Amino acid sequence: MYQVRLLPNNITFAANAQQTVLQAALDAGIAFPNRCQVGACAMCMCRKQQGQISYVLEPMLTPQEQAQGWIFACQARVESDLVLSLD
Repeated sequence: MYQVRLLPNNITFAANAQQTVLQAALDAGIAFPNRCQVGACAMCMCRKQQGQISYVLEPMLTPQEQAQGWIFACQARVESDLVLSLD
């Protein structure tokens, strides 16, 4: 199990490597922004501050967005403790 911390409210929840960030947050009762849960609406985009994630299918992020740390929480699988920013 890994710990995920959401900034700016410093909310933490547990996630395992089989879950997406979004699914782990929803399972923990966290009100995480989302709509489609398939990476099309971009509602769950957040910025990775620390940690490692992986994707089964690479999301539609520009090279600039990737360099800035943006991820799709609905597609990102947790591979380490994470710190994410929702703003």
